[in-house]
This record gives sequence, structure tokens and C-alpha cells, in this order.
Amino acid sequence: MPATMRRLLAEGDFRLRLAAGGAADDAFIDEPLSWAHSSDLADPTPWLEPGQLLLTDGAQFTERNDAFVAEYVDRLLARGVVALGFATGIVHDRIPDALAASCDRAGLPLFEVERRTPFIGIIRWVADVLADERRERLQWSLDAQRAVARAALRVDGLGAILLELADRLDCWVALYDSVGNRLRVPGLAPVPAELEPVVAEAVARTLARGSRAGLNILDAGDGITLQTIGQRGQLRGVLAVGASEPLDAAGSDVVESVIGLASIALEQRRNLDAARRRLRTGLFELLLAGVIDVADRTAESLWGALPAEPVRLTAVVGEVSGQALLDELELHADQNSGRLFFAERGGRILLITGNDEFDDLQALLLRHGLRAGTSGPVRWNELPRALTEAGHAGRAVSREHPFILFERLADEGMQGLLAASGGEAVARRILRPLLDLPLRDREALAETLRVWLEHNGAWDPAARQLGIHRHTLRNRVAAADTLLGLDLEQFAARAELWSALQLIDPEENGQ
Repeated sequence: MPATMRRLLAEGDFRLRLAAGGAADDAFIDEPLSWAHSSDLADPTPWLEPGQLLLTDGAQFTERNDAFVAEYVDRLLARGVVALGFATGIVHDRIPDALAASCDRAGLPLFEVERRTPFIGIIRWVADVLADERRERLQWSLDAQRAVARAALRVDGLGAILLELADRLDCWVALYDSVGNRLRVPGLAPVPAELEPVVAEAVARTLARGSRAGLNILDAGDGITLQTIGQRGQLRGVLAVGASEPLDAAGSDVVESVIGLASIALEQRRNLDAARRRLRTGLFELLLAGVIDVADRTAESLWGALPAEPVRLTAVVGEVSGQALLDELELHADQNSGRLFFAERGGRILLITGNDEFDDLQALLLRHGLRAGTSGPVRWNELPRALTEAGHAGRAVSREHPFILFERLADEGMQGLLAASGGEAVARRILRPLLDLPLRDREALAETLRVWLEHNGAWDPAARQLGIHRHTLRNRVAAADTLLGLDLEQFAARAELWSALQLIDPEENGQ
């Protein structure tokens, strides 16, 4: 129990009497004392700290006026002194009226210390109580840390240590993973609804910085402590602890022990997730090879059935940096058993969902700033075709269209597939001699060829649209034939030229 004025006044051996500045039922008597100090200086405040009890025999009040007394009391109150003890029968026979009046006005508790009660006895009592309290808190901290360590040995060690921490601190506790998702632990009290947005935002800011940090925030009278888990650049999560008042050293020590154990548990969990992802990759290869029954039984025994047919395959475009996406995919797969299967293959992340389940998945990828191509709906034995379709769709993504469905390319016909398959580069090689011409000549020849091809190689209607003689048109086409090395008398050559002109616009992208 802490040292308080209530306990001090209750010590019969000291024979203390409350004289002014409060009553026996005032809240001040339950304020913890940080120390007891004696001084007869006119201004002892430079040597005092908040929460202390000051004892004096009143020598400083000899031949002092009321204004000095009032200023003295005000200085003590401003410094955070809890109470003033005045010894009678030494310098003063009784407490000066001016001092009692000033203490009553300021609300500073003033109590009388009889001559037979030495100051050192009061000071020693306060010191002993503080020492006992420190020992009690140290023992409490050791017992709590041992209990947390025992909890870590249980089957669900991570959840068990969080439950033990919440019980020992008598407060709510929450653990957030590396992407800011709160881990669900059965039996653990949730974050208060009114505080959840505040905590979630603070966790997101902390994780975004990527460095180890401790943060104390205050909202609606509730103290919230955030502590990161993991190393700089490799944060594993954030531990949030909510209490009605800031944690003392003993409570902070218990939290630190939990952080250490949670770091180990999360690292083990990440290693397990990495092993599971390697297994996912192996199962994907089985699915790709058509060994569907074995892959399905294996998946169901580990984390749930595979998505029901028909399925779509989504291929993430480009490399994925960091662990955040993989962590969130694991969480998403756990929470949506039978609706998502994902794997890593050849440096790419591949995701398989039901035909109507990929919208949520796109929202997840969008949060990570990623793009992806998605196949059309297929049966499991058609997975190789889905992989090819997703690859084609992925090559057509852009900043304006970060997600492309293969059906969209199919709707655009062969030109869409050619564009998605890198046809632009081939078109540039075919049209390179044309693209190397001066701008005016390039534009004129490109327009001539486009109009001629749109009229299926018919000379008269094409010449009329261009406003030139048909012999001029023939000469231009013959020049293009020689320039490009194509036999434009042949349908195949005309089709190739038409496709190349559709894939790039020589008038805009000449070089």
C-alpha cells in the first residue's frame, strides 16, 4: 500500500492533528506521498518535488507579515507539495493564525506535530512505507513475469500471454500484426469501441514509420500505451495496453517481458507461415500438373478446402516488397477458409478464388498499391490455361486500369491479346523504317496505308477519301512495300501491317 496522509494521520504514535486546509474525508489524504522533507527556509521550493510532505518548526515565520505567509503557502501549492506539517512547542506555541488562514484559502492541508514527535520519525516512516511498496511492486512484477512465462508454454502461447497480461494489469490488451490487423484471441476483452479508431490510427502511424517506438496517448481519460514488436525495418506488430492511469515501473517491466515473448511467438508464427507458403507452392504445382485430388485432400487437412469450381487465377504484376502483403494474405486465407488459395511461383504471387470472390481480393491488393491480371473462370483441370490468361491480362494493366480481367481482352479480340502479349514491341520492329522517316513524310505515308487497308486494298474509294489520284496511291503503297520489305499484294502481309498500325500510332509515337 502506498504512503498517504490518511495512513500517516492514522498512526497513533505520531499524535498528528489536521488543523487547516482540509477535512478528514478530503481526497488529499489518499494522495500518495513521494517523500517527507523538513525545512525552515523562507523558500524551500527549489529543493522540493511534487508529491512531497514538508515539515517545519515555523522559524521562518518569526516577525513575518501576513503577505509573506500567503506567498509561502502559494509557492508550496504551486510546487505540488501535498501537505505541510507544523511543529508546535518549539518556536511557536501554536500554529500562527495567518498560516492556518492561508492554508484554508489555498486548500493546502496543514497538520500539527506535537513537540514530542520528532520529524525524523515521520520521515523514517514515509521512507519505510515507500521501501515496502517498492518491494511489494517488485515481487508483484516478478510473480507476473513468471506467470507470463508459464503462459507462453501453453499450446496457444501467444494468446495465453496476452490473457495473462490483461489479468495482471486489470486492463484491456490488444496485439496488432505487421499490417495493423488486430489479432483475435478468444477470451480477451476487446478494445473499447470508442477507443478503437484512435488506437487503430496510432498503430497505423507507428507501423508506417517502420522504427521501434513506444507511444503514450490519452483519450477521454484513458491512458493507452503502444509498444512496437520487432526490429527497425522488420516490425512484427504493436502491443497496445489500455489502463485508467499510466503504468508504473513494475507494470512496464511486465509489458516488456510480454513484448519479448510475443516477439518470439510472432517470429515462430512467421517461420510457420513461410513453411506453409512453401507447401502452398508445392500444392500449386500439383494442381498445375492435374493431380487435383491429392492437392485438395492435403489443403483441406491443413487449412481448409480449395475454392469451389469455377475458379479464377489472379497473378500479381511485379515484385512485392516486404512481408505485409503475405501476412495479410495468410490472415485473409485463415478468415476465409475455402474461398482463397495463394502461392508463390517464379517470383510471382498467384491467387485463386471462386468465380465471384475476387472483388474483395482486388481491394486487398489495391491497399498495397499493386496491379494484377485475372483469368476467366475455369475448372481446376484447366489451371494451366488460367495461368496463361492471367499472364496476358497482367501485361495489359496500367495506372488507370490496375486490374484487368481476361474477358476484357477477349472482348477486344485479337488486337487486345496482341497488345497484352507484347505485340507493341514487334509492331515497332515491323514499322521501324516508317518510324525513321521525317515527321511529315511519316504521317502522310501512315495515313495513306491506313485508309487503303480500311478499304480492303480497293484503289478508287481509298484514293477518293485521301483526295489523291489512284496512281498516286499506287505509287505510295509500292514505296511502302519496298520500305517495309512487305509484299502488300499478299493478304498475310496486309494483315500484319494492319495489326502493327493498330498497336502503335506512327503519327504520335514515331520515335
